Amino acid sequence: MQITDFIEPQRIHIGVKATSKKQILEVLARNSSLETGLAERTIFDVLIERERLGTTGVGRRIAIPHGRIARLKALHGIFLQLDKPVAFDSIDDEPVDLIFLLLAPKGAGAEHLKALSKISRLLSESDRCERLRKSETKEKVFEILKER
Repeated sequence: MQITDFIEPQRIHIGVKATSKKQILEVLARNSSLETGLAERTIFDVLIERERLGTTGVGRRIAIPHGRIARLKALHGIFLQLDKPVAFDSIDDEPVDLIFLLLAPKGAGAEHLKALSKISRLLSESDRCERLRKSETKEKVFEILKER
């Protein structure tokens, strides 16, 4: 599985302004709704429900919100680089500034897990994350995400 299987440059947003976890999830839901045609509220509710199970703030200023939606036809990713770190109830209590959303069709069990694993591996590299934080264009972020 490649990162390009579920994210494209137009789904990358640089310098996003947000002041809360809820606002981040709203931005993700709004952008996903525009891309997928699904209701913004449906996406937001899935993300909130997943956060109730446990935070998707994985530490090191990174969050990977994710969920499954019945009417979604394919994996869908969005990447946000925030202009300032925001509290996200992360496991290390650090605010986040890199967010990678993954939405999957309801029945995409193994595919969903493979995509989450791919994102986790990519964002586990400190050097890559620092370059993502410093990138000023979505094209540059996309190139960094595609690196092996």
